[in-house]
Amino acid sequence: MYFCCGITEQGIMPHNEDALMIAGSVRDSGASAEYVKAPFIAAVSDGVSGESAGEIASMTCLNLLRDVDYNADTDLKDALLGIHRTLTEQGSKNRETENMQATLCGVAIDEYDMVHPFNVGDSRVYLFRAGRLRQITRDQTLVQLLYEEGSITLEEKKTHVHRNIIFPAIGNMKSTPQVDFFPMDGGLLYGDMLLICTDGLSDHLSSYDIEEVLELPKSLPERLNMLVKMSLARGCNDNISVIAIVYCEDK
Repeated sequence: MYFCCGITEQGIMPHNEDALMIAGSVRDSGASAEYVKAPFIAAVSDGVSGESAGEIASMTCLNLLRDVDYNADTDLKDALLGIHRTLTEQGSKNRETENMQATLCGVAIDEYDMVHPFNVGDSRVYLFRAGRLRQITRDQTLVQLLYEEGSITLEEKKTHVHRNIIFPAIGNMKSTPQVDFFPMDGGLLYGDMLLICTDGLSDHLSSYDIEEVLELPKSLPERLNMLVKMSLARGCNDNISVIAIVYCEDK
């Protein structure tokens, strides 16, 4: 059994191009909290800025993901690329949605409680274990590539002029996205937490900031709300979505 809660916040933006999905529930506003049994998928999606209809792209992406009948035998990469093909097809039918794109990042937890993180874009999955936060996914961005090849430092990565350039996302009509998976040894331990978030959160809060909040003796929804408010207070001018998943005893 897993306790899952999430928030998606418009912030100062005129509309929310973020959306989140927990099991069969997709939303583009507000918060949710529920107990979920495996197998299930939880994910966030962020409409790509500068492209058409970001809010439609993210919701369509997650509505299609919700329809995936997931279990340990599912070819998840093929399913995600199928979502990409459907999004490109839908986007090509209307000038207003032409080349609409969205990032997609989340975890699939199968019936054996094995965790399968995946990512397309610059949203992230973290593991919070024993008070320490560790990024599980890898950002599909130009600055991440420059950092890994040693062209820029970690500090330069945070303020680089091209930090918002990402690799082809779901729905890109010119290139097929790269779907990355990040194997985790074993499932979650009691007390572990998976945190999935869009860049509206990770761009403004350090790992230390997130650790401090997650360690507080407050309910999980309260802690997530604190993270969102902290990011907004730090000057976030983007939408914010975050999901937390905790492994717990069966009810």
